[in-house]
Amino acid sequence: MAQAPQIDPVLEDILEQARWAPSGDNTQPWRFEVVDPRHVVVHGFDTRSHCVYDLDGHPSQLSLGALLESMALAASSHGLCLEARRRLSVPDTLPTFDVRLLDSPGMLPDPLAAFLPQRSVQRRRLSTRSLRASEKAVLAASLPPGYAVQWFEGWRARLACARLMFDNAKLRLTMPEAHKVHRDVIEWGARYSSDRIPELALGVDAMTARLMRWVMHSWRRVDFFNTWLAGTIAPRLQMDLLPGLYCGAHFVLLAETSPRHIDDYVAAGRAMQRFWLTATQLGLQLQPELTPLIFARYVRERRTFSRTDGMQEMAQALAVQCQVVLGAVAFERAVFLGRIGAGPAASARSLRRPLKDLLVATTVQ
Repeated sequence: MAQAPQIDPVLEDILEQARWAPSGDNTQPWRFEVVDPRHVVVHGFDTRSHCVYDLDGHPSQLSLGALLESMALAASSHGLCLEARRRLSVPDTLPTFDVRLLDSPGMLPDPLAAFLPQRSVQRRRLSTRSLRASEKAVLAASLPPGYAVQWFEGWRARLACARLMFDNAKLRLTMPEAHKVHRDVIEWGARYSSDRIPELALGVDAMTARLMRWVMHSWRRVDFFNTWLAGTIAPRLQMDLLPGLYCGAHFVLLAETSPRHIDDYVAAGRAMQRFWLTATQLGLQLQPELTPLIFARYVRERRTFSRTDGMQEMAQALAVQCQVVLGAVAFERAVFLGRIGAGPAASARSLRRPLKDLLVATTVQ
């Protein structure tokens, strides 16, 4: 029979903090099964069946890694260390982790734990001041062994990255498979959203937002505007090109070897979360830029992602552009791409589902 989950205060606080981990389109691909006060089963899932961006579930696996790192950070505030083991018998589409919290006498709270609820995505323009050497050193030091950061700084490098994002945006905005995703993940008219991206966090002006809302109602409208009225130009300018120029730098996080398997991406997600939280600690803002990496992998692996004429060819050209911008080594070892800079925190952001909605009952045999 099913037994309602009961949580002791320490575990409840750890899960409350950890649920702020980032996830693509605010999908929050995890649920918590409380076995006892020191044992939680994290039931993960991915969106590969209906989201063109979640190739093999790897972006969702990055998010699950960020969640596990967040749990570890929150646990440190209670003198506990975290042990997480993935259940190898479970399909990769449903990554499942047994998480145990172990007493660790003398353990000091990790200072990054305090920034878990503050970390957010800033899609609007940032300061163009270069990152200080001290800031870059702290960010690089935040990464665990096996990971490194490569920076793209200065006007020319930022322009190349901005153009890469601008060009990739044309692919995602002219593809019906992506339209289905965009239509479902935006909460129009909202400043905050517990399970989607609120309109005011998109980074576009009010007029463009109103037009996007009307156009995205159906693929027929999207296709007409894209074909005859250059419908992608305004959102690509406001969401990709200008933010790509107005930032301190772009960066790519690199693994020692090219990621291949689920555990590689989970580990990369843990590294990503530490880097992002360190940026928050430094007062810097950050925005992920994963689209070029995702579609470049479609191309490298000769995978079909769209039935629309011209999409595969466009992606092939974009993969070449991505390799030129990042360099051949980074192109193969990249696990995360983003932009970063000084500036105010986002005034509109995705929130999270209440913890009670993320709990699942423990099945007792």
